[in-house]
Amino acid sequence: MKTIQGLLKLKNQDEKISMVTCYDFTSAKIVNESDIDLVLVGDSAAMVIHGYENTIPASINMMATHVSAVHRGLPNKFLVADMPFLAHRKDRDTVMISVETIMKAGANSVKIEGGKGHIDIIRHIVESGVPVMGHLGLTPQSVNMVGGWKVQGRTDDVATQLIQDAQDLEKAGIFALVLEMVPADLAKKVTEGLDIPTIGIGAGPDTSGQVLVLQDLLGMNPEFNPTFLRKYADGFSVIKDALNEFTSDVKSGNFPNEEESF
Repeated sequence: MKTIQGLLKLKNQDEKISMVTCYDFTSAKIVNESDIDLVLVGDSAAMVIHGYENTIPASINMMATHVSAVHRGLPNKFLVADMPFLAHRKDRDTVMISVETIMKAGANSVKIEGGKGHIDIIRHIVESGVPVMGHLGLTPQSVNMVGGWKVQGRTDDVATQLIQDAQDLEKAGIFALVLEMVPADLAKKVTEGLDIPTIGIGAGPDTSGQVLVLQDLLGMNPEFNPTFLRKYADGFSVIKDALNEFTSDVKSGNFPNEEESF
């Protein structure tokens, strides 16, 4: 299993870190046998698995269900789980109950979006013995505040705040930082200014690593083609063709044959 110390070693050796999302046991079994370094059960499950238009409907119970399923298929990887919308903005006792639920479901750490306003609770979670990954730039849980799915940090004021947030998060004890949809030069500056690894998505090539949604890199949605995405398979067509071939064999009487029958 990859450890926090192992991830830091990769950064110090200038070896890039690969990270994917995962939401179910079957996919986790495949990811577990791959060379992927790090796995995230993202609140993007609300969109990718449950069909919502954004991540806001994700709940602690939803996340714990997915974490538990992935954990059972992923014994050899370090597993990060998102704290969903507002889960870390409630009173401290409620927040810690949510963290406990996620960790007992099988996560090795939690990920919390945002910087300013979250530092104290992140510090408390870390001091309680739970590793925390940070997330800056486009924070999908705040999509209604930032005006949609837009690149963040193009203005000097926003860039300066992002750099300050990154430094404050590192001081609070996070072990890594996701940078989502920020200009490449800003992501490079943040990365060079931190001792911890950065993981980019739409943040250029100079972060310590890269993360993509598993279904996106497998090409499961032909209509989703953001600039930052590279598709490594045409999963949509592969699965559709297999289903059509199965249907054809059933209708023609070719399946099942004698060898496939008892």
